[in-house]
Amino acid sequence: MYSGSCLCGRVQYTLLAQPGDFGYCHCISCRKASGSAHAANAPVFRKDFLLLNGADVLREFESSPGMFRAFCSNCGSPIYAYRAERSDSLGIRLGTLDTPFENWAHEHRFVAEKASWHKITDDLRQYLGAHQQNK
Repeated sequence: MYSGSCLCGRVQYTLLAQPGDFGYCHCISCRKASGSAHAANAPVFRKDFLLLNGADVLREFESSPGMFRAFCSNCGSPIYAYRAERSDSLGIRLGTLDTPFENWAHEHRFVAEKASWHKITDDLRQYLGAHQQNK
């Protein structure tokens, strides 16, 4: 079991299952939502996400058609994202976990949109888009 929270602590959650394999997303939307070079997102089934506190401050924003991002309206911390067509699965923002997470990233996605000031220096698979691997 994993626990997580936002920066101000008003949103608190528990994951009832271990998040799945994750990667770094370099798409423009994830960069803007995270305020960094990429976002670290791991999938978890919605049924395994238990919101303990913060329903009153948790907001969802449709950042592009069918893509929703949930964040704390008090401090701005991104909590999760999901696609309308797969609403049973959430992409948990790993930076909000309070419990140690021992898995390692598997890939970089949307590297065609990566920040010009960021250099990828690891040997993880890189995909130009979601699934188109670089040559």
